[in-house]
Amino acid sequence: MPVDHYENFPVASLLLPAKLRRPIEVIYRFARSADDIADEGDAEPAERLAGLAAYQAELDRIAAGHVPHSAMFVALAEVIEQYRLPIQLFRDLLDAFAQDVVKKRYADYPELLDYCRRSANPVGRLVLHLFGRTEAEYLEQSDCICSALQLINFWQDVAVDWQKDRVYIPQADLPQFKVGENDIAASRWSANWAALMDFEIDRARALMLRGAPLVHALPGRLGWEIRLTIQGGLRILDKLRQVRGDVFHRRPKLGKWDWLVLASRSLTM
Repeated sequence: MPVDHYENFPVASLLLPAKLRRPIEVIYRFARSADDIADEGDAEPAERLAGLAAYQAELDRIAAGHVPHSAMFVALAEVIEQYRLPIQLFRDLLDAFAQDVVKKRYADYPELLDYCRRSANPVGRLVLHLFGRTEAEYLEQSDCICSALQLINFWQDVAVDWQKDRVYIPQADLPQFKVGENDIAASRWSANWAALMDFEIDRARALMLRGAPLVHALPGRLGWEIRLTIQGGLRILDKLRQVRGDVFHRRPKLGKWDWLVLASRSLTM
């Protein structure tokens, strides 16, 4: 399926067991389309929130045992029932997307992590539910990986998010490194900015490494899928470090040769 929004990481790839590709694609389609309601196009905030509310209403119908109105939610209801997926995880995603419509700044790192808890972590937890691996330790490790991926996307897209009047770098961190939003607005790189980005890169890397042991608890091909995902995130962090955080002029992304590096590094995890 098209994954242009998440070009850095594999989604429902051939590494996944065939029987789980469809449910993962159904979940991805729900999340991607809801995120697009919040982010894409030129709709007014009220219209975006109304679209997300319609998604919440469909989840309410599923929770009540009623047939959803749209084909996408009919497919989602089948997956939820077959795999006994917690519907609250889907509600958390919608809550995060609605927050994106109205909230543009984050005071500190804990507040940003709370956003990640709803915007990213539910996806990892849903995958673990599909595989029946829902032990508390594994869920926590999955949360670390997913939050790290979300943070990496934020650091990678500072300039892109500014065009949407969004700043995900915690407000408390800016004065600590003697930089401000005026630096983002002017696409101004400096040694102070590089130090700030190093600080944020270290946070994301530490979080990713806390979650990395999850790969040893997951069965064959899923373990390899997660290995590649982790290495993809770490590779982006490497590239961010190489450009010294200058995301204004050189947005890091994965190229075809990087996948050879990811495969090689995955073998040693």
